[in-house]
Amino acid sequence: MAVLSIDLAYSDWSHLGMVVLDRDGLDCPPTVDRPISCEILPSSVSDDDRGHVDANVLAGRLNHLCNIRGIRVIMLDGPQAWKSRTNGLQHSRVSERQLNTAAKTGLPGIVKPVTYRAFAEFCLDVYDALCRRGWKRLDSISLPGSPPERVLVESYPHAAWKSLGLKPLPSKRRCKVSDLAVAYGALRSLIPINTNRPPNHDQLQAIVGGLPGLALDEQNAGGARIVGNPPRREEGHWREGFIVLPLPPIRPSSASGLNGTNWLD
Repeated sequence: MAVLSIDLAYSDWSHLGMVVLDRDGLDCPPTVDRPISCEILPSSVSDDDRGHVDANVLAGRLNHLCNIRGIRVIMLDGPQAWKSRTNGLQHSRVSERQLNTAAKTGLPGIVKPVTYRAFAEFCLDVYDALCRRGWKRLDSISLPGSPPERVLVESYPHAAWKSLGLKPLPSKRRCKVSDLAVAYGALRSLIPINTNRPPNHDQLQAIVGGLPGLALDEQNAGGARIVGNPPRREEGHWREGFIVLPLPPIRPSSASGLNGTNWLD
């Protein structure tokens, strides 16, 4: 079963990173060593896809794609909910605190930095629009049943690189072509991945962020790390929610990252 992974963006359709991840070698036993086939999708479908992304339109297209392909797990790089008033933290959700995310989602309408608010609200709108179409936020630390429900899973690519023991990709503004090549090479040295074309920054982030979706779909407890508290409704808003990260393949002598450096530290 394939997984759809999205590196969300709201300012322009061209900034979306969209990939479909699937396992090659379906006749083989489902193990982490099976190659991953990654199909990089176009972020827009018409000449009208310019400017700000409409959350409802995007959700409709993602849902349609998943219906056609039989996809039951969507990974989304963006916050799914606000902070709970009773989580014991001042400015963030539990998952954000545990991963020390650069941006924090506080009580409804409050984010840090303040410039993050428009993006955060857009992401919540995407989750809600998908839920109106029959999807649900991942709400249990146990892996989905068989067959899995249609679940929405929050990813965080920066922490995903670190969780794999690799150096995180630089920010899009500072990332050079050589940085992309090095990061992509390091990822492929750790996990066998084949893409239909070289990924750009947004697409590579979607690839690494989407890897734990395969583990969830395959019910492979050794392939994903679930961080945070389950999502719930509180005072009319969605609060908290899990962030799910990939774990490196278990091998006798696994790669430790670039130039032998363990970037988890």
